[in-house]
Amino acid sequence: MKNPFLHTALYTDFYELTMAQGYFYNHKQKEAAIFDYFYRTNPFNGGYAVFAGLSTALAMIQSFYFSEKDIDYLEQQGFQQEFLDYLSNFTFTGDVYAVSEGEIIFPHTPVLRVEGNIIETQIIESLLLNILNFQSLIATKAARIKYAAKDTLLLEFGLRRAQGWGGLLASKAAIIGGFQKTSNVLSAQRYNLEASGTMAHSWIQVFNTELEAFRAYANIYGNQTILLVDTYDTENLGIPNAIKVAHEMERKGKKLKGIRIDSGNLLEKSKLARKMLDENGLQYVTIVLSNQLDEFAIYDLLSNNAPVDAFGVGTALSVGIPDAALDGIYKLVDINGKPTMKFSDDKAKITMPGKKELVRYYNSNKTFAGDGICYPEETGNNTYYSIPAGDQKFKMKGSKSKLLLTKVMEEGEMIVDQPTVYESQQYFLSRFAQLPDDFKSFQNPQKYIVGISPEIVKMQQLLKHKEENV
Repeated sequence: MKNPFLHTALYTDFYELTMAQGYFYNHKQKEAAIFDYFYRTNPFNGGYAVFAGLSTALAMIQSFYFSEKDIDYLEQQGFQQEFLDYLSNFTFTGDVYAVSEGEIIFPHTPVLRVEGNIIETQIIESLLLNILNFQSLIATKAARIKYAAKDTLLLEFGLRRAQGWGGLLASKAAIIGGFQKTSNVLSAQRYNLEASGTMAHSWIQVFNTELEAFRAYANIYGNQTILLVDTYDTENLGIPNAIKVAHEMERKGKKLKGIRIDSGNLLEKSKLARKMLDENGLQYVTIVLSNQLDEFAIYDLLSNNAPVDAFGVGTALSVGIPDAALDGIYKLVDINGKPTMKFSDDKAKITMPGKKELVRYYNSNKTFAGDGICYPEETGNNTYYSIPAGDQKFKMKGSKSKLLLTKVMEEGEMIVDQPTVYESQQYFLSRFAQLPDDFKSFQNPQKYIVGISPEIVKMQQLLKHKEENV
């Protein structure tokens, strides 16, 4: 079976191809188009999102082509020969502008822009949405868990509960959002991540006794040994057996690295474990907690002084509980140099026409003050209107500003070296430190200020008036 992340041309929705064929037979394939990617609502009732998936998306766009088998399949679906000939030579030749992977982003802000002909910009829509929405969702969940865990080591354990191949990208996104290691070996190998894992209860059940299982494991892994202590009886068997093995290792000049607790009352068991370990001179043995953890459980554990050195987080992270998806949108904003927009009775669904810039404003202490969406010629202006409908006028606070969109792909080729996953994580951590705490709260976070420029409001009104008078 071919790796699904290498050959990607059919990684799309059927309607993208039906529209592409329609554009082709209406002789529109050379018409210039601009699409924006943005999202409308913060996930997890939070105050922000983390932009992730850019490196994956760019790599897939760069390798986007139709093989002979793809063309044969599309012919069976009724696509016409002349259009199929066009697809057989298709490659993406457009330009892409984006914020950096790991950037903190907010609703309605255009964080990625695609420029090219109408067919190539349209046909990659589903691919972009699939990659960016998912990885941004998981990176945001990871960021929330990182905020709750503070400096405690975070291990991503989500592969077994992830949705199929999504587990590969979930691991990558989790690291961007602040996790340090993953249990997913393929993801670790592909993205050069640090792999980590201990043992399952089955290891212990295979041996005649838990003590025998612990000894066998320690003989193989030495100083890297972490023992799972809750298979039978954590207090009366698991921890005492781990202590016994730790002392045996000391006599051999080695040290037990840690124990893991995966069930029951994690607060009570971790405190008991720490007490028993310390009483036996094993202050250096670390404690890892796992079992259906999320940001709220971790916050509660640490608020109650759980003596934990690392958390293993799986399901809630890898599938983004409780949100199933980020509502990312990909909308046409310009065709042949003419701004265009989507109208709606729902103000939240009104789009912003034309080619735009995203400006971030900073307070004197270098924290984020707000984001402005404007046309290129307005970047020096700090007058904005409320988003998305432009109902209220205000002055953007902040002593300094910076443009966030940079060109990352030109004529279908990446023009900047993509950062490693850990480099994207460091960028995220630096930006997260600039986000005021009021926006990080899990309960009723403050709403971040985003505004649209006067010229965008004028263009919206002009296009609306024009449509109403056709």
